[in-house]
Amino acid sequence: MREAEKQGKNSCARADLDRILEIAGNLHGNQAKAKAVFASSTKKLWREFDLPPYLPATQLFVNRRFHLKPLAALLGAQPMLCVTLVDRQRGRFFDLRVDELKERGNLFHTLPRGRSDGYGGYDAGHVERRVANEYNQHYKQVADRLKDELERGLWEKLVVGCHDTNWSEFEAHLHPYVRQRLLGHFPADVASVTNDEIREHAGRILRESIDRRREKLVQEALSQAKGNARGVTGLRRVLRSLELGEVQTLLLGENYTARAVECASCGHVDAHMVPFCPVCGKATRELEDVCDAMIPLAIRRDIELFYVKDNPEFDKVGNIAALLRFRADQARVPVAASA
Repeated sequence: MREAEKQGKNSCARADLDRILEIAGNLHGNQAKAKAVFASSTKKLWREFDLPPYLPATQLFVNRRFHLKPLAALLGAQPMLCVTLVDRQRGRFFDLRVDELKERGNLFHTLPRGRSDGYGGYDAGHVERRVANEYNQHYKQVADRLKDELERGLWEKLVVGCHDTNWSEFEAHLHPYVRQRLLGHFPADVASVTNDEIREHAGRILRESIDRRREKLVQEALSQAKGNARGVTGLRRVLRSLELGEVQTLLLGENYTARAVECASCGHVDAHMVPFCPVCGKATRELEDVCDAMIPLAIRRDIELFYVKDNPEFDKVGNIAALLRFRADQARVPVAASA
């Protein structure tokens, strides 16, 4: 950090660095929390974000653009996750985002009081059916709320916590497109489960789902690239596809880095270290890490981003690949009929 401080070119940069150093000192020894800070006194910008303690080390970057790579690794594949706890009378609804768990609502279904009627003053069969119907009404209310929340965009993926007996009763009430967003369920008692237990179980299910999806996308991208279809590998081809707006999912090796150049005028990024932009002819500037240009572009365009590690097949193609929405060079051009 002291070495990075030397790169401050004016008093504004120095003031930002001093303030960041103070925050880092206050966090020293705190193993339960991390923080990201983006600062530019010249642009009157200061933003702090609390994060879970998953980043490997404290890092400080002084550059012409904000360094998003560590955050992209942490947040890139994280969906808006809904965690719902349910039993025969209660439903509780939580949002889980990067280890931050917030309860945002609940439902409670009061069972009607029994009546004195039937043979011997008590018709057991009728009461049992009536209670079962009340349970089903409650499950339907919970399922309808989840359907409504999904349609309003409140969450993207779902995890359910309940007893095994409740799960078999509740699952049948989930709407088909809600069930498509379901990642899994875990055993839980709605009344006594703690926030830490919810976070642990739901987080595990989410990580397993992300790992499965990452592996599936890597294999699909490599297979599509081999067939010259909706996949590309290697920095040059990936940069071209990003520029053409073809990319749906960007896949990077965990420690991927590469030099490139960027046009200061049109923004073209090139894997060849050329002094002038091949697109507009203006001067280029060197990028120590091409990810500093690719990741902000992926974020702006809502491109799905995954970091890949310990995959020999991915290593062989240069630790960078993309799955494409389409290929511009294979787009069909309509041909006008002639008389």
